[in-house]
Amino acid sequence: MPFITNKKGKEAVDIFYEDYGTGQPVILIHGWPLSHKAWERQVARIVEEGYRCIAYDRRGFGASSAPWGEYDYSALASDLHALIETLGLENVVLVGFSMGGGEVVRYFTDYGADKIAKAALISSIIPLVKKKDDNPNGVPEEALNGIAEVLRKDRVGFLKNFHKGFYNYEDNTDKMSEAQLDYDFSIASHASPRATIQAALSWMHTDFRAELKNVTVPTLIVHGDADATVPQATSADQAAKGIKNNQYEVIKGGPHGLNLTHAKELNELLVSFLKK
Repeated sequence: MPFITNKKGKEAVDIFYEDYGTGQPVILIHGWPLSHKAWERQVARIVEEGYRCIAYDRRGFGASSAPWGEYDYSALASDLHALIETLGLENVVLVGFSMGGGEVVRYFTDYGADKIAKAALISSIIPLVKKKDDNPNGVPEEALNGIAEVLRKDRVGFLKNFHKGFYNYEDNTDKMSEAQLDYDFSIASHASPRATIQAALSWMHTDFRAELKNVTVPTLIVHGDADATVPQATSADQAAKGIKNNQYEVIKGGPHGLNLTHAKELNELLVSFLKK
């Protein structure tokens, strides 16, 4: 099994990745609380179009190791940096889904754009999830605190039903099976309990608004107008205003998990962007 080791930080972290194809490298960064397996519908298309597709597991999730501490975004971005450095990658396209958008933006803040050609934010939490006076469309802090509390008390119970809202399942039964919900639950429930909570706190409370200016490469922003998990108004709408060189696409009827329910539409947008 392929791993790279990130020795930066208090604990060495082993990051699992899958690496297919040849050509310009495209790195896929998954959302919370899944693993690289969430990209199943995108990997084959990217490889078939002539790109090298690399998908990895965030620390604490999938097959990667699970340190006790350090789940802030700089720690997470350091894993991405270690992957790029270890594999000797250049001219990289970074693609972050949901929470993974945070690694994309923090990478630019911490490491710059020298090795990055393009970026994509898919159903991303960028720039800020939490409601504030100057972010009125965000999720109220009490609601976020409630999620954190139930994760501490009954993590598996919370995760059992989480993905119904993730996919707007009742509206998309023609696009996915109940087995997919079971599959996602299995992936999510086997993640590190500590990582699940600490990573959630990172996406809940990190404010990336001041960092958007650091994203200087061409950037694709894709969001569904039916996303009930990450509201479009507090995420993609703001990201499109803060990232100068962007292509903003809204998928009609797309839920948060549009990488599965609307995979054809997303893949067409992504491939077209890669080929520009």
